[in-house]
Amino acid sequence: MKTITISETPKHVGETVKIGVWLTDKRSSGKIAFLQLRDGTGFFQGIIRKNDVSEEIFEMSKHDLHQETSFYVTGEVHEDTRSKFGYEIQISDIEMVGQSDEYPIGNKEHGIDFLLDNRHLWLRSRKPWALMRIRSRVKLASMEFFDKHGFTQFDAPELTGSAPEGTTELFETDYFDRSAYLSQSGQLYEEAGAMALGRVYSMGPTFRAEKSKTRRHLMEFWMIEPEMAWMHQEESLEIQEQYIAYLVQDLIDNCATELEIAGRSIESLKPFTELPYPRITYKKAIEMLQEAGMDAKFGDDFGSPEETFLADQFQKPVFITNYPKEIKAFYMPIDPEDDRQVICADLLAPEGYGEIIGGSERAIDNEYLAKKLAENNLSMENYGWYEDLRKYGTVPHCGFGMGLERFLAWITLQDHIRENIPFPRMLNRLNP
Repeated sequence: MKTITISETPKHVGETVKIGVWLTDKRSSGKIAFLQLRDGTGFFQGIIRKNDVSEEIFEMSKHDLHQETSFYVTGEVHEDTRSKFGYEIQISDIEMVGQSDEYPIGNKEHGIDFLLDNRHLWLRSRKPWALMRIRSRVKLASMEFFDKHGFTQFDAPELTGSAPEGTTELFETDYFDRSAYLSQSGQLYEEAGAMALGRVYSMGPTFRAEKSKTRRHLMEFWMIEPEMAWMHQEESLEIQEQYIAYLVQDLIDNCATELEIAGRSIESLKPFTELPYPRITYKKAIEMLQEAGMDAKFGDDFGSPEETFLADQFQKPVFITNYPKEIKAFYMPIDPEDDRQVICADLLAPEGYGEIIGGSERAIDNEYLAKKLAENNLSMENYGWYEDLRKYGTVPHCGFGMGLERFLAWITLQDHIRENIPFPRMLNRLNP
């Protein structure tokens, strides 16, 4: 007899198998009991008939199996056309492993604070299970996409020795006899990697000490940050839209069940695989906002209402290009067609989810970069190594960053990105 997982049951119809499971729910009717089971790979039903098992096993199924009790089931796999999964197991034996009494998360509605207080247990429920599997698949698909496009994974440090002067958005920690900071971004290190390896990307946690409680913010979140040498903005935008379309198609192909549990239909995702995505300039975006009666003028940054309106005009992700230099980072180069702007782009997701990617060309003029460092009170002691990238064989290069949880919140239609990370760290939440 073979020990298998729930996900493997379609290959074993008509066979007697053994599966390690947890109980999610049960109901009984006279001489038959229906057990709702999970094992980490999926959910399905086990059926116990009194005449097919010993009296001890049948009584155990009625009285000793509580929510989240763990046990082995032995039985024959059958097709079940009434269920979405399509298979079930006719149980002939049960081997108890771990009891579970008075499990705190019942099959009823709970408040979000209660669920987050019990996040270590809530992860077992269907929706969190689906969201975590989608998250894992996106990370795998990201690695596949970048590998196919000639990128090398290049890990940036999480501890840095410098911070923009006066910032309040970095977490500071003791580092022996000096201060260190948790990284806000791996971008500058990725630029060094690009000068060595051509195309690189990092994927890992980043930290922002921004005291924000909005649905789009976490204190700790994951960023996927590619950097590409010998590249200008238009080619970078093509890479970005191909990347998003690849991720969406991969989820359609591999996570249909999980997407359904999360509440996202496959049909609604298909338009996001169609390229190219629309592109409008920042100036055009301002015109559109003004024509809609919104209070917007050149120099303004976009908040959630503006981003939502703009994305809704296209019903698919849209690039906004070349923002004013005052609202963008020091490393972005001046737009040769308008020196009030820099060469950059944000990708806005539709359906009210706003920015999911921010990217730009990187300034390569050494004098310009030195001036920008001085204007931002960034010392050469801390950033001299970054300037070296321009002194020794600089080339045109671009990069972008995608917030993993923001992308996932859009794809899975979650109201808050906190549900798209295993253990969210928010302004007032550090546990569990």
